[in-house]
Amino acid sequence: MLQASEIQKRFTHLQQTISDASRTCHADKTIPADLMNRMDELDKECKSAKKVMASNDEDRIRQCVDDLERIGDRAERACQQVGSLDARIKDAVSTMHSELTDLKRQFH
Repeated sequence: MLQASEIQKRFTHLQQTISDASRTCHADKTIPADLMNRMDELDKECKSAKKVMASNDEDRIRQCVDDLERIGDRAERACQQVGSLDARIKDAVSTMHSELTDLKRQFH
C-alpha cells in the first residue's frame, strides 16, 4: 500500500488528469453522448472520492480506486467505439485511463 502522502499526491494528479480530459471532451460539441456521460460520471465520482482518499481507510480507498478505474474503462471503450474522434480527445481519455489503471495496480 502506498503511503498516505503518496496517495494524496497521486490522487491530486489523477483529479487534474480527469478534469483535463473532461474539459477537452466538453470543448468538442461533436462528442457522442455515451462518452460525454462517462466523462461526467468519472468527474463526479472523482469529486466525491476526495473524502475517501483522505480517510486512510485502505479498503475504502482500494474500492474507490477500483470504481474510478471501472468508469475509466467504460469511458475508454466509448472513445474507441467512435470512428472519427479528434486526436486530442483520444489522447486525453487514454492518458486518464492509463493513470487510473496504474493507480489501481499500485493498490493491488
